[in-house]
Amino acid sequence: MTSQPFLPFARPTIDEETIAGVAEVLRSGWITSGPQVAAFEKALSDYLGGRTVRAFTHATGALEVALQVCGIGPGDEVIVPAMTFAATANVVLRVGATPVFVDVERDSRNIDLRQAEAAITPRTRAIMPVHFAGLPVDLDRLYDLAKRRSLRVIEDAAHAIGTVYQGRRVGAFGDLVCFSFHPNKNMTTIEGGAISLNAGLEVEAVELHRFHGLRRDPDGGADVLLPGGKYNLTDVSARIGIAQLAKLEGFNARRHELVTRYFERLRTEPAMELPARGDQGHSWHMFAPLLPLGTGRGDFIRAMHAQGIGVGVHYPALHLFSAYRKLGWRPGQFPNAEEIGRRTVTLPLFPAMSDEDVDRVCEAAAGAVRPGHR
Repeated sequence: MTSQPFLPFARPTIDEETIAGVAEVLRSGWITSGPQVAAFEKALSDYLGGRTVRAFTHATGALEVALQVCGIGPGDEVIVPAMTFAATANVVLRVGATPVFVDVERDSRNIDLRQAEAAITPRTRAIMPVHFAGLPVDLDRLYDLAKRRSLRVIEDAAHAIGTVYQGRRVGAFGDLVCFSFHPNKNMTTIEGGAISLNAGLEVEAVELHRFHGLRRDPDGGADVLLPGGKYNLTDVSARIGIAQLAKLEGFNARRHELVTRYFERLRTEPAMELPARGDQGHSWHMFAPLLPLGTGRGDFIRAMHAQGIGVGVHYPALHLFSAYRKLGWRPGQFPNAEEIGRRTVTLPLFPAMSDEDVDRVCEAAAGAVRPGHR
């Protein structure tokens, strides 16, 4: 066992100024949705070039509301990558629609748009791509496909706050774009999320679905227009988000530096399969190589933990989970997603890491990569 401090695979960076700001909110007497949420939404909108933004308690709620705003429900199909977090497909089931899985590209881990087009049927209403680890999907191809086939696009940008595609930030354009501010993301609000969307009637629909379907009038009257949920962010969380957003570019720049060092220093025998590097627009939410064939993931994780290093798994193939096997999906349908799901590991990556931390991870990984049982 190591005497060094435990190094998790992710850790939020919260400074004393932010903590003091939260204390101010707590003392203010207004701690649920209020002026801080409004300021946070304005700051996000400014960051995304003026797009309308609405904050949520979590990205899962944002994705579900996005589907509801698009009118997607029973009888409809939504195309989803077969390798992503379960929430991406779960929300489709929650609105009564059917998730239709397609494989991902081996290198980018992003949805294979050629296979996505082949999966379109008369019941398809939307496509929900995921910018895996912060590497943007080919948005030109995606929106060309959506336009040609009259589909809505709901971008699962949970990994992609700060990602840049051809000079524009993800969320600064497009249809409905949903972000996550979970503690392991590039910025956090403890738990939280947001939708970026075009101004218009759908903004009110987002607000209604976000908070009970409730509309109030200036005279104190109220009406419930639809059975909305409750996904409003608190002022406490928003105050953290304001501080985090101000530091996001610095956080992401440090992530780039750490990833560059990983690519330079990560040498194992046999070699790991490293993720696609993309370009400077990649926000590097995660660093997730594939273990060499013959290396048991459980053995690898235990060996890394013995060295005081945390390892994540992002992600198993979705269609192999019990909830989706019940719908008829089976092994062998999406070979890339399944291979990635068997071999993926997530190594530590967060802004407070030192260069020496990366070296420590690489040295430990070299010793942990060995033949074993899957």
